[in-house]
Amino acid sequence: MKKWILFFAVGLSALIIFNMLRVSFTFIYYELDPIGFIEELCENKDKPELQCNGKCHLKKVAQTTGEENEPVKIVNFEELLLFKQDITDYKLETNFYNLKRENFNYLNLYNFSYKPSCFHPPQA
Repeated sequence: MKKWILFFAVGLSALIIFNMLRVSFTFIYYELDPIGFIEELCENKDKPELQCNGKCHLKKVAQTTGEENEPVKIVNFEELLLFKQDITDYKLETNFYNLKRENFNYLNLYNFSYKPSCFHPPQA
């Protein structure tokens, strides 16, 4: 069972890290092997007059990461009405200073008595 939990945790961590570094890997691949990058990933191979040299794919990858980083809408909880409840005023009319205190004494009713075993086998 522990192996499955460990396997699941390592796999999930690897997926999260790979997703974070996917764009970085694409740019590193472009810098290390631009010819291989152009041959494999360039969208305009049939139009050499554009001379994009693989930057078309880099632009597309950069745009996908920009779309994921859209600002999150902030919810104003002061304006959000979850339910309506009438405000009631609870008045506590008990005077706590005049309450009678109950006094009690602690009684230790625990008694320990050590008795060795009283069992004796029958005599033959």
